[in-house]
Amino acid sequence: MKPPNAVADHRLPVRPDRPSFGRITFFASGDFACNLYWQSLSFYLLFFYTDALRLSPAVAGFVLLAGAVWDGIAALMVGIHAERSGRDYRWFVTAGALPVGIGFVLLYVAPPLEGAALIGTVLAMHLLFRTLYAFVNIPYSAMTARITGDSGQRTLISGLRMLFGTAAALAVALGTERIAALHPGGMGSTQGYFAAALLFGAVGALLLLMVGRSAPPARGQAGTPVSLLVAMRVLARNRAFVTLNLAMAGVGMAATALTRSVLYYFSYVVGDSTGGPAALAMMGFAGAVFVPIWMAIGARTGTRALWFLSAAVGIAAVAAFAGFGGNDGPTAQMFLVVMQAALVGFNLVFWAMLPDTVEYGEHRAGVRVEALAFGVSALVQKLALGFASALMGMVYQLVGYQPDLPQTPEAVTGIQWIMLGMPALCLGLSALVMRANPLRRGTHAAIVADLAARPGSREG
Repeated sequence: MKPPNAVADHRLPVRPDRPSFGRITFFASGDFACNLYWQSLSFYLLFFYTDALRLSPAVAGFVLLAGAVWDGIAALMVGIHAERSGRDYRWFVTAGALPVGIGFVLLYVAPPLEGAALIGTVLAMHLLFRTLYAFVNIPYSAMTARITGDSGQRTLISGLRMLFGTAAALAVALGTERIAALHPGGMGSTQGYFAAALLFGAVGALLLLMVGRSAPPARGQAGTPVSLLVAMRVLARNRAFVTLNLAMAGVGMAATALTRSVLYYFSYVVGDSTGGPAALAMMGFAGAVFVPIWMAIGARTGTRALWFLSAAVGIAAVAAFAGFGGNDGPTAQMFLVVMQAALVGFNLVFWAMLPDTVEYGEHRAGVRVEALAFGVSALVQKLALGFASALMGMVYQLVGYQPDLPQTPEAVTGIQWIMLGMPALCLGLSALVMRANPLRRGTHAAIVADLAARPGSREG
């Protein structure tokens, strides 16, 4: 018997299987590889484009916007294919491990070209990497919904993934600067970035290959695929999924504005070009420290409540920093550490709740939409990141930003607004959207129990 308003019976068995801690820890280490790539894009790629390749801020912002839009489209296509192909998600991770590593290295190649030829080549390499990254990252992320149905263990997996991700952020922040320092021109040249990319690309490819081959198996096999139209309709009507992704889009824009402003802020507002990489490293370290703290708080409050607490921390940090007018390095670093703590809370909630929205949609419609949900989620998030990057480029262009030169008061104000005003606005909007999310504490456990009790659940 189908639940009310069901359109099909398309479910994996709903069982709270619990893989061993060792297996899920090694599975979570795949985020170290993914974040070697992603954090390099977040921290350094815009700066590499403007200050090493000498692209104008507007052009660099357009390349990042185009890459983000394409990344979202590629993620959607990968999600559709993974959902309907019947392949084990581990196959995608294994098959894409080496290509995505090579694609990452190509991001930091400085072609001996100028003008439109240079822009076209940079854009092509950017789109290639984004395609390969989506091919690996979407199935990898979707595996969380398959390897366990226990919400608590999913939160543990998300926390472990974030610990590995923050470790990668720390490695990127410190490693890129130190490798660049070994080459003439340092952070203003192209050789150091390329050398760092070679190292990170090799490490990431090897680790993803190992994770793809040894990840915990799925809890069962998917049922008969439903049409794309039906699956998209299920997602559109999934209030938990829609509100979670819209709220995270706001957080993604805030994080993009913050992290991609760090190098500019320290170089041209604080006047300390070496302070930026150090601040990024401190943010990575802070992330590792705050993940277990947020996990402990979330275990008491529930993940949804943790979102509001993170928003309060982030907005209060912006207000305090702006109120004190902190243009010195130590104050800016402290501000960034607190902001990173808030961002860690958001990310923990998002990755813990996203698999739970799969069961919420299944419970409401009788259709389980899994990899496609992660693909659509990636599309929404990448569009938000791309829009934030393009906005940064436009603001920098409008205020007259010029690399390696003293900035005008207008340019300094633009850099400050991007790093402070935009994150505060976006975090406030995300909290408002999250109020409409129905996955309160205990809701998911009740859903899983009800699904398991329904005829045809194939439990066991």
